[in-house]
Amino acid sequence: MPRVLIVGGGFAGVATAKALRNTSCRVTLIDQRNYYLFQPLLYQVATAGLSPADIAGPIRGLFRDQPNVRVVLGAVTDVDVGTREVIIRDVRVPYDYLVIAAGARHSYFGHDEWAPFAPGLKQIDDAISIRSRLLFAFEQAENAESAAVQREMLTFVIVGGGPTGVELAGAIAELAHHGLAHEFRAIDPSKARVILMQAGPRILPTFPESLSRRAAAALTTLGVEVVTDSAVERIDDQGVVVSGCRVAARSVFWAAGVMASPAAQWLKAEADRAGRVKVVKDLSVPGLPNVFAIGDTALSNGWNGNPVPGLASAAKQQGCYVASVIKARIERRPPPAPFRYRHAGSLATVGRKAAVAEFGRLRLFGAPAWWVWGLVHVLFLSGMRNRMVVALEWFWAYLTYRPSTRLITGEIPMPTRSTFAPSTAGSPSRVAVRR
Repeated sequence: MPRVLIVGGGFAGVATAKALRNTSCRVTLIDQRNYYLFQPLLYQVATAGLSPADIAGPIRGLFRDQPNVRVVLGAVTDVDVGTREVIIRDVRVPYDYLVIAAGARHSYFGHDEWAPFAPGLKQIDDAISIRSRLLFAFEQAENAESAAVQREMLTFVIVGGGPTGVELAGAIAELAHHGLAHEFRAIDPSKARVILMQAGPRILPTFPESLSRRAAAALTTLGVEVVTDSAVERIDDQGVVVSGCRVAARSVFWAAGVMASPAAQWLKAEADRAGRVKVVKDLSVPGLPNVFAIGDTALSNGWNGNPVPGLASAAKQQGCYVASVIKARIERRPPPAPFRYRHAGSLATVGRKAAVAEFGRLRLFGAPAWWVWGLVHVLFLSGMRNRMVVALEWFWAYLTYRPSTRLITGEIPMPTRSTFAPSTAGSPSRVAVRR
């Protein structure tokens, strides 16, 4: 039977494999991780709201009842389009149809030296690392030797005002104001300073301007400082330099940009500045009719002539479409019409009973948008177990204001001097940031 090889076990890759369920072909899905991750809730793992197992599950479990799918754990290093083989280190895997849905990684816009000081949020490992840094910052502040060090420990900077940055900033503010209340003696966690920095004129630039303003107002109510028109110039272990001013902070988190996987290099195909492979109307790579690029890997103008956004719904639609193209070719039927993205809407939560939602002409904000956001995200989770656990976790957090997974894991850097601040240590003061 024809061999369909899918690189990437995210939204796009899994959707493609599932849509080929009743097709006479052998499907091989390759991913360097063994789990299927619901990325939109990754920030909740990073802020101690959920555990990793609540938003992820084994890829193999998704295809237990689909015998034409084989899952392979491995990292693709290259593609030989001449021999139609994908290379996993020294192993070559042949294909008749290749679907690349390898996702994206962090982009620091040419400043990769910032990565150690400003981790991004793309995988479970990232979320666990950020959670440990975030919680350990409060522990260090409790034991700080001076008010100045305390201020640095209790200052959190998020770079990037898209949905991830907005949701991360709101969750950190809620954790500081409610989740950690009355648990420390030398510090008041609610005095933590959370700064959201955006290079553009407003946060959530892909949303209507009215919803962006409401999101900014909701963040301000939570105590988040929203700083716009401020491009980051430097990030180091002492903080951030933005618009010529330094903000002293020991915790900086990156949510500003992404770079596509190296698929364009593997295929020697044309790509945009973000590394996305430019595809034609049926999502195949120009000159390679049996090779398709979808999800964050691809640049498609299937949204009424505009680039398809990097959303989960878009990735799933592309996966189902490519499966229909492959199925039509295998069954020798006419191809489907060119791919057309159907926008299902945009959602972003700011905090407790605060969110923004856009469904075409329908725009919601506040509590109604928050309830819709929660319902949609629960329904989109994979597996009934995850849906039930997340719903219960959220219900408990709603009643108690207490996140349940405040664990510091991994190697913890210890202070060089064991000097402890007295319980009368001064509370953090505000440091001016030029806006």
